[in-house]
Amino acid sequence: MKHRFETQKPSSTSKNFMISIGCFALIVFLFTAGTSLVSDKTDAQEIQTLEQAVNRGIVHCYSMEGSYPASLQYLKDHYGLTYDDERFFVDYQTLGSNIMPDVTIIDRRGR
Repeated sequence: MKHRFETQKPSSTSKNFMISIGCFALIVFLFTAGTSLVSDKTDAQEIQTLEQAVNRGIVHCYSMEGSYPASLQYLKDHYGLTYDDERFFVDYQTLGSNIMPDVTIIDRRGR
């Protein structure tokens, strides 16, 4: 017989513990997946921004000088183009002084 003030110990302590661990693991997974998604979008945006900056510099040079820049270094020296050389590879191919250069940007981190 039970007394009125006697407490009953829960019989499902291990079950509650496993549910708590499962919820914690789910939260960590969702946080990691969300962070990764935001990081991927930011990386894509950085490449797009660099591409726009290079193209803007090319067009600005053409409008000021009447010819397209002969090299990427020319854009860096005379038009203030800056970017992280260790992170991005910029392939700059000139096709002639009156044809817009072909620019390809590759993220060296492989994302």
